[in-house]
Amino acid sequence: MSTTIDPADGTRAYDLDRAHVFHSWSAQGALKPFVIAGALGCEVWDYDGKHYLDFSSQLVNMNIGHQHPAVIAAIKEQADTLTMVAPAHANLARGEAAKRILSKAGRPFSKVFFTNGGADANENAMRMARIVTGRDTILSQYRSYHGNTGAAIVATGDWRRIPNEYSRGHVHFFGPFAYRSEFWSTSVEEECERALQHLERTIQSEGQSSIAAILLEGLPGTAGVLVPPPGYLAGVRALADKYGILLIFDEVMSGFGRTGEWFAWQGFSKAEGNWTPDLITFAKGVNSGYVPAGGVIISESIASEFDDVVFPGGLTYSGHPLAMASIVAAIDAMDAESIVQNAQMIGTDHLAPGLAALAARHQVIGEVRGRGVFWALDLVDDRQTKQPLSGGVMAILKSELMSRGLLPFIQDNRVHVAPPCVVTPDEVARALVIYDEAFEAIEAL
Repeated sequence: MSTTIDPADGTRAYDLDRAHVFHSWSAQGALKPFVIAGALGCEVWDYDGKHYLDFSSQLVNMNIGHQHPAVIAAIKEQADTLTMVAPAHANLARGEAAKRILSKAGRPFSKVFFTNGGADANENAMRMARIVTGRDTILSQYRSYHGNTGAAIVATGDWRRIPNEYSRGHVHFFGPFAYRSEFWSTSVEEECERALQHLERTIQSEGQSSIAAILLEGLPGTAGVLVPPPGYLAGVRALADKYGILLIFDEVMSGFGRTGEWFAWQGFSKAEGNWTPDLITFAKGVNSGYVPAGGVIISESIASEFDDVVFPGGLTYSGHPLAMASIVAAIDAMDAESIVQNAQMIGTDHLAPGLAALAARHQVIGEVRGRGVFWALDLVDDRQTKQPLSGGVMAILKSELMSRGLLPFIQDNRVHVAPPCVVTPDEVARALVIYDEAFEAIEAL
């Protein structure tokens, strides 16, 4: 596919973008977007024919890899059959997609409400929780991202909520992060204990009768791939039960293979007593974003609340047939090709030891953390003070990585290592050499 590209088209694509496209989360004037001509598997290429390992998975969503033939074929077949149906009607593709998603979530989940993406999935999960409990407040972490719509952006904990705080009923708390502890902890166990105590005090201070739900990412992604300490999520479940609060897991980024599990919470639950959340939100990895789709996975107890009560929410494109066909094909392909198992193997056998070896060689890497194909390198000026690496040096690092043929995910002072779940050991080995060389380059500055 990359042999027929014309560099002139690349120039035209760039010029059209700069003339007419308004980009998200950006000051528009200084943008110089990378122009992608095509992609396949774990690689993308530009209009000059240069190939790059995509270790960003675009926005950590390309779980099944670029241009998977089975998913593309399913979209084409559905387009020939039925391209659009209103959400009030039944449709075979929608039913099959819901069935497959529920088979991966397991009991006690019984229904799926489809949305257009992750942000509106979180909006509707919060709406369900508020209606079912008759309460208003949503608790979420400061180190979090839940989307850029009205309530989702206010539930988000990072700076992006501040210019967007138009939604009521949101309270934030600090989750565990032993490397940069807010609790003066000296061990992972102490971090877990103190973080749970902090959450319980937040619940008590806000008044348990006012709190509808606790909203957590299955594994916080944009905030830094913050793997919770053992027992923390089980402790949150216990607090939710103690105070009659619903528990929502945002698996938009961490779901469908990203952590080596179908859902990140399942990996922690297996080790912590087989607890479950009440609601799960998803998007991104369910079909790798081939067609926009998201949704809420609903437990039977919550779904039944709406048997005789109207749910006051809906979207024109809820369960869009093209999106549903892509979900069916993606999940079937992930099963047939053992893609989730591959993500787990890559994480355990290749990324974990490979990134640890990088950290041993480069003092700029303060901490390595992650699971599956979901990792972050926390970069520092000094390991003792943990002073984050400056934005200027991070920009140079990004340039060094791209010049060597790797498309990175850079966030604040971190490199997020997030290849598609189909990545091979050879591709990981290539990427590790590129990371090594790029770190050498910035350390020589």
